[in-house]
Amino acid sequence: MAVGLHSSAEARRLARRRLPWMVLDYIDGAAGQEHGADRNRAAFDDLTLRPRILRDVSTRDLSVDLSGARTKAPFGISPMGMCNLSAPGADLMLARLAAREKVPLGVSTVASTAMEPLIEAADGHAWFQLYFTGDGSGTFKLVERAKAAGYQTIVLTVDVPEVGRRPRELRHGFKMPFRIGPRQFIDFALHPRWSLSTLFAGKPDMANFQMPGFAFDREASRAKADWDTLRRLRDMWPGKLVVKGVLDIEDAAALKQAGVDAIQVSSHGARQLESAPAPISVLPQIRESVGPDMPLFFDSGVRSGEDVVKAFAQGAEFVFLGRILQFAIAAGGEDGLAELWSVLKSETSITLAQIGMRSLTAPDIADCIQR
Repeated sequence: MAVGLHSSAEARRLARRRLPWMVLDYIDGAAGQEHGADRNRAAFDDLTLRPRILRDVSTRDLSVDLSGARTKAPFGISPMGMCNLSAPGADLMLARLAAREKVPLGVSTVASTAMEPLIEAADGHAWFQLYFTGDGSGTFKLVERAKAAGYQTIVLTVDVPEVGRRPRELRHGFKMPFRIGPRQFIDFALHPRWSLSTLFAGKPDMANFQMPGFAFDREASRAKADWDTLRRLRDMWPGKLVVKGVLDIEDAAALKQAGVDAIQVSSHGARQLESAPAPISVLPQIRESVGPDMPLFFDSGVRSGEDVVKAFAQGAEFVFLGRILQFAIAAGGEDGLAELWSVLKSETSITLAQIGMRSLTAPDIADCIQR
């Protein structure tokens, strides 16, 4: 059924109507007073592209090579916790999309569907995102479990030594595991469509921790992780190792030296450090630091196909999308997700045509930024 989504902004507008305030602010909120999120958007908006004319761009290719395979889109799905809050079954909707588009599904440590059915639904196109927590004993159990489930790529997220304070979600009393008190009951009563569907489907929970003696505390410190932790993970993990949450050129150079397979430039969607630089602004510096051959991925602040093109022009080799996909699901379920994905691909293709490019992997893609 057509939902009528024509942009990510429209998906967010509809999601705001349909989601309880607590859930909306968990998905949409950023750290502090949210100046970091504003900075991310301003940095994208300040980048302008060079319109070029009279070039034959009648055929354009959005596919890219990623980890030895060809994707159907130049963007994938960021790991996001508790996606089933946006709608029952959201995790599996994203997994099926990943399978169709042959793009990575980021499976969060705190996903609301277990890692095993997600990699199966994604037809193998799934990467497991790992948080180090506590003394690391539970963390490395998850690594072994991911290996047994068939995951070939681990994404170690390193920008959350302590969970950032996000006042919008704190104001509504958001907790993980999910808890319902009087304030939440009123909130849910005012959003009956979401509440009834969630009631019938069952309360979302952190599915990777549904086992005896194995709990996860979202607020627990992750500050013990250090370079020795990374070396230990590198030694025990035979597949690809991506490190996500990098914004400093010295850190990027050190990660390359440490033998990671890829670096993901990211501010965690501005959900951690409010004063962090806009990732799109530091991306060219990090590309220069690690050289042309180091795989470099990007997320944070991406809202359109033009943003995708800008990220590639700034040095990324692949882009990941986050909360806008949850907004599409909240707005229209799996149909809404498919519609927004199609819109984003169309926007990317049209942008390529307007700047005289046939693909995002063209050697001169960096020249499309107006300097």
